[in-house]
Amino acid sequence: MRMRKMRNLEPRMAACSAYRIEDAAAHKGAWRNLKPDCTALWVEVGCGKGKFTAETAAANPDVLLIAVERCREAVVVAMEKAKAMGLTNVFYIDMDVANIEEIFAGFEIDRLFINFPDPWPRKKNAKRRLTYRTFLDKYCRVVKENGEIHFKTDNAPLFEFSVEEFAACGLEVKNLTRNLHENGIVGIMTGYEEKFHALGTPINRCEIVCKPFILPPVEKKTSEEE
Repeated sequence: MRMRKMRNLEPRMAACSAYRIEDAAAHKGAWRNLKPDCTALWVEVGCGKGKFTAETAAANPDVLLIAVERCREAVVVAMEKAKAMGLTNVFYIDMDVANIEEIFAGFEIDRLFINFPDPWPRKKNAKRRLTYRTFLDKYCRVVKENGEIHFKTDNAPLFEFSVEEFAACGLEVKNLTRNLHENGIVGIMTGYEEKFHALGTPINRCEIVCKPFILPPVEKKTSEEE
């Protein structure tokens, strides 16, 4: 997520320090110590400004929710939401999700959310998509077997690409829909989702069942993709 630079970023981050995990690697394998009575560990990658994060944490007080977002300007807005709501079961990490295996142990996560990631529409950037097979491989190493990835996007080409990647990796897909809110609002919406739903843009969603898999070979680039 891209946002304008904030002149007062550091003071705002400091004011929310109770919600920020600075040394995330130190919690690897022991995240549940942050909430010993939690019934599950959920992780959201690319949480943006955190509307979905905060509302999901509020609706599931027995769950420990960790949100990952590399844009610090977005993270501080998300943390301020959680602080204003008085939440005690959500924490934030400002880092790139590509490093997810550095901070979570094998099969430590029960559920992972990917909401409205950058579609990286050019073919040459396919490897950057958060549903590309190398990312899926990382997720399936840290999400427990038969745990789930919940994926939403308004971008139809990204969704179709993702469904093909899930199949290539041998991952089961459940509850697939290409128009989630067709008959009324379903579940908690992100701020981005609210905006595009109001414009009449269909929201694509599915759930992926995690399991260890052998990474499929990467297709060779054509001259047009170089």
